[in-house]
Amino acid sequence: MPSLSQPLPAAASDVRTISLVGLAHGTSHFFHMLLPPLFPMFIRDFGLSWSELGLLVTVFFVVSGVGQALAGFLVDRVGARPVLFAALSCFVVAALAASAAQGFGGLLLAAMLAGLGNAPFHPVDFTILNKRVSAPRLGHAYSAHGISGNLGWAAAPLLLLGLSGLLGSWRGAYLGVALLAALVLLLLVINRDALDDRLDAGAAAGARAVAAAAGEHPLAFLRLPSVWMCFSFFFWTTVALGAIQSFAGPALHQIYGLPLTTAGFVVTGYMLCGAAGMLAGGFLVSRVQRLEAGIALAMALAAALLLLVASGWLPPLMALAVVSLAGFGTGLAGPSRDMLIKRAAPPGATGRVYGTVYSGLDIGFALAAPVFGWLLDHGQPNAVFGGSALALGLGVASATLVALNLRRPALQPA
Repeated sequence: MPSLSQPLPAAASDVRTISLVGLAHGTSHFFHMLLPPLFPMFIRDFGLSWSELGLLVTVFFVVSGVGQALAGFLVDRVGARPVLFAALSCFVVAALAASAAQGFGGLLLAAMLAGLGNAPFHPVDFTILNKRVSAPRLGHAYSAHGISGNLGWAAAPLLLLGLSGLLGSWRGAYLGVALLAALVLLLLVINRDALDDRLDAGAAAGARAVAAAAGEHPLAFLRLPSVWMCFSFFFWTTVALGAIQSFAGPALHQIYGLPLTTAGFVVTGYMLCGAAGMLAGGFLVSRVQRLEAGIALAMALAAALLLLVASGWLPPLMALAVVSLAGFGTGLAGPSRDMLIKRAAPPGATGRVYGTVYSGLDIGFALAAPVFGWLLDHGQPNAVFGGSALALGLGVASATLVALNLRRPALQPA
């Protein structure tokens, strides 16, 4: 019988690593929302349109998407920890640039810097978690990782709008955000030993040696259909998320007449419900054999709720609550999604696979912002929710194809 005292050090180490990675991930998601919560103030001060503001989101995610695919190779080469510290430093500079913006050009610079900082996070985070967290707690690590991201998204409107009101200026709010990012960076540097993903360098070198002996090119993973199906899954689900994040508040205002100050908190509600869904999903992922079935059910629920809101039939406050509740469905699918990608990643290519797959997230955000911004400018707010539901349905189809592809070799005769 194993000693009861033996798992405790491993558990404590796992919790420490999961917590630090979660803090970093939450910070990155906070910076996804560096600009959108204050869009109405930029319209007031700089006379920008919704389409122009959507372009800022596009720039952020184009920079992030291109950088994320490249960052995966960098992480596999130099390790995740130094890349993580550089990314957080970019966030500090991005917030300072936003505070000094004098128009669209200044906001564009802030979006580019924040996108550059965001680029490495998924290859960094999952490389650290997969290498440092013990297998029995890996599903919970994915759950905590997803929850931290949703909490970062949820906190952004509260903190940015709150600081703007408290300080009487959105510029002051951005100075406060720069200080926050600097404090997170300092904490991670102090605890850098818990983020060291190079501890198993011998095993990693062995995996590279095996790949080299087999004549495997570093880009060989790009030939795997499952990688591109995962990419497609992230693209479609992020189109839906991008619409909700950037335009659900104005859409609710136009459809249901909710004040913008009230409707703006729909993102916080959606993300908090998503965090609750991810918490539940962390327990389900280790108990469900067919991950794609759980993903499909959860996302179909979310899509149905968004279609109900798009109908315009609900009372105003109920519509806000139903959009928020849809976040539970997308959150529930999160840990299963991340486990599905882990199964698709060949040995020694973790950073590259996560970087490539998660760049689908950035491209989805980049394309969703101008499209849904254009729809709002042309009097189609219902399409924000209807289009999100359609994108979730396409994401379900992609997840199903990933699972079928991963099971196919096992069904072939030996």
